[in-house]
Amino acid sequence: MFFNSIQFIFLFLPITLIVYFALNKFRLLKIAAGWLVGASLFFYSYWNIKYLPLILASITFNYLIGQTLLSTDRLKINKKALVLFGIIGNVGLLIYFKYFNFLIENINIIFHQQFDFMKLMLPLAISFFTFQQIAYLVDTYKGKTKECDFLTYALFVCFFPHLISGPIVRFDEEVPQFLNIRKRVVNWKNLSKGLFLFAIGLFKKVIMADLFSKAALVGFSDALNLSMLEAWIVIFSYTFQIFFDFSGYTDMARGIGLMFNIDIAQNFNNPYIAKDIQEFWRRWHMTLSRWLKDYIYIPLGGNRHGNFNTYKNLFLTFLIGGIWHGANLTFIVWGIMHGVGSVINRFWKNLNKSIPNWFCWALTFAYVNVAWLYFGAKKVADANNILLTAVNPLTFDIPKIYFPAVKFRATGHSYDIFGIILIALAVYFIFNDGFRKFADNFKPQAKYAVFIVVLLLVVVYNLVKPDYSSSFIYFNF
Repeated sequence: MFFNSIQFIFLFLPITLIVYFALNKFRLLKIAAGWLVGASLFFYSYWNIKYLPLILASITFNYLIGQTLLSTDRLKINKKALVLFGIIGNVGLLIYFKYFNFLIENINIIFHQQFDFMKLMLPLAISFFTFQQIAYLVDTYKGKTKECDFLTYALFVCFFPHLISGPIVRFDEEVPQFLNIRKRVVNWKNLSKGLFLFAIGLFKKVIMADLFSKAALVGFSDALNLSMLEAWIVIFSYTFQIFFDFSGYTDMARGIGLMFNIDIAQNFNNPYIAKDIQEFWRRWHMTLSRWLKDYIYIPLGGNRHGNFNTYKNLFLTFLIGGIWHGANLTFIVWGIMHGVGSVINRFWKNLNKSIPNWFCWALTFAYVNVAWLYFGAKKVADANNILLTAVNPLTFDIPKIYFPAVKFRATGHSYDIFGIILIALAVYFIFNDGFRKFADNFKPQAKYAVFIVVLLLVVVYNLVKPDYSSSFIYFNF
């Protein structure tokens, strides 16, 4: 079940909300929490009930490890060994389901073997709920969490707004909110603001991201036969597709969370205005950046042991971040590119050399665009072909594109795609920050109600089209 589906918008979400607050109204607090856990697990298993036992086993395993860590003084257990055991268990699960066949494939290539692949289907959201629970174990080891009952912990892990694609939330951010009795009653301001954020996220996904996905998909599928301008169309299309897709999901997640009076962590803050790679990562997928910093970069040594070790730790952190995204060489290349970019950026800052802000922004935006090619392509060769075509003037040809069908070299001359890209640039660089400020200053007023209704009508009109189909990019991770 997707956030951008009729059954979610008009059935699952309102029913879950109404029953949850009705149970709380009658002081059936445990049953209300159980209802929310059950609804979240139904939401998770809607795609494939086969992996429901897996997430339940993961939740149980980590809860028991966490509770034991909290009781080590009484039980006389080695905390360091126990948290290491928990981390290995989580990483082992991730490696088995996400990377096992990738490892077999490369072993076969390197050692000229023919080991059989396992028939594995990637469990939905495994990367997100695994990272979230590793953070819980480490924070518990450091004394940053408190005891809680199993139901509350399960809700922390599988709360459906952030279960599938994040944000990657922390125990101390969310569990106190679940336990706060004042958050168990309907808050009409939160409900209306949540609906506002949800509507914005839906619009980003259905109207913006899904339009660009058509151009990006065609381009990646026909990487060898693009003209120079078509290659640039593909590059910019994917850049805006992934932003509107993922930030749209996060807006919807935060909006739904607010409907339940839960404030979910912000995940985006105008990443494409960044003036260097490190600033980009402070603005893009902010909860993953925070996770990589706190649980990879700092444990590796951070910047505590000289410049060389700082550069090494930066590079390894982004390499691990690339690998986390998927078992494909393209993600590794993407991680390496961001690691190298971060090292160069840190090295340049150490030289104390100044560069005009406009040039810093242009260079960063261009670098991010090129890196996205490798993130979006199925093969490194496809990304290489698109990139080489984009900088090869011999391939210059006015593209014959009809948008939204996006048929490259189709009959007729339509340049709608350029207009759409310009609109996206305007929406992002002019209105995106305005949307955020609009939401921050939200008050239940008639103008907001009209705005929400208009957005939802536009979105629903597109959702009910017989040929509409869509999925979120980060559902694959």
